[in-house]
Amino acid sequence: MALANAVLERTQTVTNGHRQSVVLREVLPPLENGDRLTRAEFERRYNAMPEHLKAELIEGEVHMASPVRYRSHGRPHSRMTSLLTSYADATPNTDCVADVTFRMDEDNEPQPDVALFIEPEAGGQPQVAADDILEAAPELIVEVSASTVSVDLHKKLNIYRRNGVREYLVWRVLDQAFDWFYWDAGQYIRQQPDAKGILRSRVFPGLWLNVKALLKGEAKQVWDTLQQGLASKEHAAFVKQLKAKRRGKSK
Repeated sequence: MALANAVLERTQTVTNGHRQSVVLREVLPPLENGDRLTRAEFERRYNAMPEHLKAELIEGEVHMASPVRYRSHGRPHSRMTSLLTSYADATPNTDCVADVTFRMDEDNEPQPDVALFIEPEAGGQPQVAADDILEAAPELIVEVSASTVSVDLHKKLNIYRRNGVREYLVWRVLDQAFDWFYWDAGQYIRQQPDAKGILRSRVFPGLWLNVKALLKGEAKQVWDTLQQGLASKEHAAFVKQLKAKRRGKSK
């Protein structure tokens, strides 16, 4: 369903013998699925849209969000957000965000489901722009997808690989599958779980995911596995490393 045109107003002061304020009204067409736009035009229209609407620019094409369903998206999305937030809370100088926009390149401004990144003060990839938008790619992204036919395993995979997302996780809910890709020499390699069904992050030591338990809905086992990772020597060393990088940047 198309939205009514958004209206923007800006005030301009002109001088013609007397100073007077002139209000110029600019009518913008609404964002619609399939629109081909520059990033600047996408942002101009997106900023004029109601705040509850979600839109992404993927390879220069506008993608509008469909209704969010409970089992196939809402619940798994909240589980991954909780998991990565718990990791970030236990790992100073990292942060976790959900549904936040990233300016990646001139044709792509995605809004991934969940992202985990190292803070810029500790040498992380993304930077916070003056308008509070994150620029460049985060180190890790999670997308919750219905199945392999989703854009997440096609266009987005290539966009994230090209822009240097170090690890890309896709939970294919209807397929009962979980993909964990890691960046290696410009390519994504699919990581295989160990004999216990556990995947371990290469960028964020201590981020351990029990995939078998996750797909079975065994939340306690997922949580216990994460706690084991956070108690590991690798995680402790990573925390010290980030602290040292932040200290070095502040000098």
